[in-house]
Amino acid sequence: MAHKNFTTIGIGVTFSPNLKANIYEASRLAMVFQSKLLLIHVGDVSEEKRQKFETILQPFIVDGLDAQVVFQPGKPVDAILESVTKQNIDLLILGAVKRESLLKYYVGSIARKITRNVSCSVMLLINPSIERVQCKHIVVNGLEDKKTEQTIATAFVVATALESDKITIVEEISHDKVGTVEDTKSLRKTNLLKEKIKRQEDTRVQTILSHIPEAHKKNQNIATQAIFGKRGYSIGHYAQVVRADLLVMNAPEKSGFFDRLFPHDIEHILTELPNDILIIR
Repeated sequence: MAHKNFTTIGIGVTFSPNLKANIYEASRLAMVFQSKLLLIHVGDVSEEKRQKFETILQPFIVDGLDAQVVFQPGKPVDAILESVTKQNIDLLILGAVKRESLLKYYVGSIARKITRNVSCSVMLLINPSIERVQCKHIVVNGLEDKKTEQTIATAFVVATALESDKITIVEEISHDKVGTVEDTKSLRKTNLLKEKIKRQEDTRVQTILSHIPEAHKKNQNIATQAIFGKRGYSIGHYAQVVRADLLVMNAPEKSGFFDRLFPHDIEHILTELPNDILIIR
């Protein structure tokens, strides 16, 4: 089963209070994936800034990290998208501060635009740490979609690299599939239909799991969870309730004009940011 390879990882960096923590998180990821790390700073070349970035990187460079600072002038979204294309970045990391005033602008505006248009996977960090904090529980979407198999495969690769303990695959099922409840008879019918759909969904997910290499499933507590509700809201709420460390999702399809009218399920999650999020494209 094919999974995404992160050969080159990029991270957008600004001189914020989380700068060092964001760079440390990105550096650790680049080390475990044996990737090249690019620090993307929106603005003109500055040797003073380059030196500050390289000073933070130094402990990882000593350990063999291949890292480079890239200065890209222009508006934030355009500059980052241009860097991703020019540098052939496979995974773009963006830092965000949960529920602060800047979050609404930064995530609501910039990250949504980048997520819609970027050609690579995106990781949003809301709790970066200078000291390594183990990623214990990963939640990944298991919805019926052509991209889901690759997303689940990538989640297992990430889980192996991060030495997580548990992966839960969440199957979001629309209430439209079971209809409305009007009386006792319809309730009984709805419950039977729900059980049937759950079995079908579990069979589909188990088929995907059978394609995952055993090496990636080793030492993982693997669970599945069917949830009836609105896509995006349901899995985001579930990830928050179970206190997952990372939520892995399919990237939204690009559909042009209709994106402005109908928000993607991923945008519901971007609004709340229940935890760190990895969006696979």
